[in-house]
Amino acid sequence: MRRIMAILAIVLIPLAVFAAMIVADRTFGAPGRGYDYVVKVDLPGEDERAGLPKIEGPLDSSRPLVVIDAGHGGKDPGAGRGSLREKDLTLALALALRDDLLRKGGVRVALTRDDDRYIVLGERSAIARRLGADLFISIHADSTEEANGALGATVYTLSAKGSNQAAEKIAARENAVDLINGIHVRDQSDEVSAILVDLSQRETQAKSEEFGALILREGLGRIPFREKTGQSAAFAVLKAPDLPSVLFESGYINNPGDQARLTSAQGKQDFATVVGDAIRAFFARHSRLA
Repeated sequence: MRRIMAILAIVLIPLAVFAAMIVADRTFGAPGRGYDYVVKVDLPGEDERAGLPKIEGPLDSSRPLVVIDAGHGGKDPGAGRGSLREKDLTLALALALRDDLLRKGGVRVALTRDDDRYIVLGERSAIARRLGADLFISIHADSTEEANGALGATVYTLSAKGSNQAAEKIAARENAVDLINGIHVRDQSDEVSAILVDLSQRETQAKSEEFGALILREGLGRIPFREKTGQSAAFAVLKAPDLPSVLFESGYINNPGDQARLTSAQGKQDFATVVGDAIRAFFARHSRLA
């Protein structure tokens, strides 16, 4: 009996020691000895790593993405004097539009800026392209020195030559925000400039004009338009070669009627509803919104 017990001890004790070593190794062993040992580190999201703005809305990346650009900002106040400045008004309108889109769902949204910061014109559309946006809208508010004053919003798309003299003047004024002491701070490549005459961009231009027409349609009877049809000019902020883009002059900041409309809660909501409905209609047409 003693002999049997001794044999069992010789066999079982090493097995027990080996089993204990396995348990200890799995419990306290160093990472990297097998697929069971994985160190998980919470890394920042892709947007944070790239320094891009946050995308809000559905988590489904197949949902369409619109990038909203609040014009001006930071050291560039835009139009307006005193307490009401274009950069503040455009940000308020951008936030109202973002909230409308998120509330009604189905569309992802990003803002080029959500605070008072200066962004070079070329970088605004570049942000949208880096995010993989499907649509881009830049929001502005004009001013005028006309004796009788000017009233109402205008929708612009890109073209090499302005649709009229007023459009060319507005484009020149908006593009001038990238001038410091007469020197261009943006580096506009020949490739970007070439999109104005590149036939491969016809589809993008057609979609931009379609989106602009939808804004005019949705806004009929809801917000005033100075021009009843879409206008065009060489706006630097619209020069993304493959991204449907529109610049929306929401009204004249120095016109008392436009000023009252755009600064009121109802006016901001009307703007957001009109543009939001146009965005949803655009994506529905192109089968990006179920």
